[in-house]
Amino acid sequence: MTTAPLDTQSERRPTPDEIHGQKLPYPASQEDMNLAPDSDLSNYQAAGKLTGKVAIITGGDSGIGRAVAIAYAMEGAKVAILYNVNDADADKTAAMVKERGSECLPIKMDVRKPEECESAVQQTLDKFGKLNILVNNAAFQMVQRDLADLTIKQFHETFETNVFGYFHMFKAALPHLQAGDVIINTGSIVGKMGKGMLVDYSASKGAVHTLTKSLAQALAEKKIRVNCVVPGPVWTPNIPATMPIDKVEGYDSDNAMKRAGQPEELAPAYVFLAAEDSSFMTGALVDVTGGQLSS
Repeated sequence: MTTAPLDTQSERRPTPDEIHGQKLPYPASQEDMNLAPDSDLSNYQAAGKLTGKVAIITGGDSGIGRAVAIAYAMEGAKVAILYNVNDADADKTAAMVKERGSECLPIKMDVRKPEECESAVQQTLDKFGKLNILVNNAAFQMVQRDLADLTIKQFHETFETNVFGYFHMFKAALPHLQAGDVIINTGSIVGKMGKGMLVDYSASKGAVHTLTKSLAQALAEKKIRVNCVVPGPVWTPNIPATMPIDKVEGYDSDNAMKRAGQPEELAPAYVFLAAEDSSFMTGALVDVTGGQLSS
C-alpha cells in the first residue's frame, strides 16, 4: 500500500517555536502530547521490501517504535509490538498497522525480565510462525540536572532496560533467527558525545553501540546482521515525560537543521537496515541526527 507524499513535507515539520513546554507523567502516552509527533508514515512510499517477513519491535506502542511498526507493515511485514504500560497507545499502533493491510500482535511485557522476553518471542512464533527481524527500541531515560539526584536505583533501571533488555531479547530471539535475518538496535547521539543531565542514559547508549558492533562480529559467520540506528533529538513521548519544562519548550535546535526529528523520519533507516538493500552492512552505527555531530 502506498500513499501520495505531501508537497514540501520538510517545510511542514514542526519547528522549535511550535513546541511548547509541558510535563507529562512517565511513561507518557503519545495521545496526551499537546503537539502530536508525526508517526503515521503519511509521507512514506513503500516498495514491498519486507514482504513475508516477521518483526518484533520493543517499545513499539509509540514514538519511534510506532513509526517503525507502521513502516514495516507498509513494506509487507507482520509485526509484534512489545510494550510495558500504555495499552491505549499499543491499541492505536495495532489499529494503524491493520489499516495498512498487515497483522499486529501487541504484547504487554517487561524487557528487564528474561522470562518475559522468551515468552514474547514464543507468542510471536505461535502467531506468525517465524521471526526475521528484531528491533530493540524500548528505553528508559530520566533527566537529572544535579548529579546528586542520580540514584543507584535509577542507574540500575536505565541499564536494566537499555542494555540488559536488549541482551535478553537477543538471547530469546537468536535460536529462531536464520541466515539473512537481522537485529537492529536503537542507540543515541548522546551515546557518542555524552550528556551532563543524562549521565546514565548516555552511558547505556554507548554500551548499546559497542554491543551492536560486538554482536555483529560474533554473528557474521551465521550471516545474521546487527546494526544500530543512532537518533539525534526526536519528538517522542519521552521528551515531555522526562525533561524539565524549560528543556521541552522550543525542543530542539542543537543540530544543523535547527529542529527536532519526527518519528516517521527515523523509520526509513530501520527499513533500510532490515531489507536486502543493506546486505553489506553489519556493525554499523547509522546516524539520523539532523546533522548533530558527536564531536
